[in-house]
Amino acid sequence: MTPKIAPSLLSADFLHLAQDVEMINNSEADWFHLDIMDGVFVPNISFGFPILQAIKPICKKPMDVHLMIVEPQKFVKEIAAAGAYMMNVHYEACTHLHRTIGAIKEAGMKAGVTLNPHTPISVLEDIIQELDMVLLMSVNPGFGGQSFIEHTVDKTTRLKEMITSKGLNTLIQVDGGVNLETGKRLVDAGADVLVAGNFVFNSPDPIHTIHELKML
Repeated sequence: MTPKIAPSLLSADFLHLAQDVEMINNSEADWFHLDIMDGVFVPNISFGFPILQAIKPICKKPMDVHLMIVEPQKFVKEIAAAGAYMMNVHYEACTHLHRTIGAIKEAGMKAGVTLNPHTPISVLEDIIQELDMVLLMSVNPGFGGQSFIEHTVDKTTRLKEMITSKGLNTLIQVDGGVNLETGKRLVDAGADVLVAGNFVFNSPDPIHTIHELKML
């Protein structure tokens, strides 16, 4: 099965954002990946609801919204209203994770949980059956263009084993330092969705680069 590809708009040209959205629409990409950062949970600020609302009418593919913020549970309704397909919250930011996952699903979205590089997959043992997707960060969250953390490949393998052993269909997404080389190893390890930012948008031919990722 070919992986889903979710280009990260964090690396797009915000002066010509509509053009980059249209490029993704015309590519083989499966989702738009949108990173919302608050400067508190992560040391950076990206964009918020106005951007989601602005691109909603022109996005022809599902929006995968990754909240790198404190108290993400406060914004479930806003994310749903912005048209998100997937709402992804950090395990490290949610004291009452089960309640948050329930609220996301009640709002009509798919529910994902993100793990930082230092967070073991064992923390998901009692919640993974409720999840549509787990996002493994393969860089420290907050900035694009970082180097891939090698341990993520083994982490992906072990997460796939957990999912399979429980008879689940939970997707595994990986974000950070994804290129053709790391992407191939991640897919071989069990990753279902690859997020790629700089590798796509800094490419001389982003549509072809997305095609190459799709063929891994």
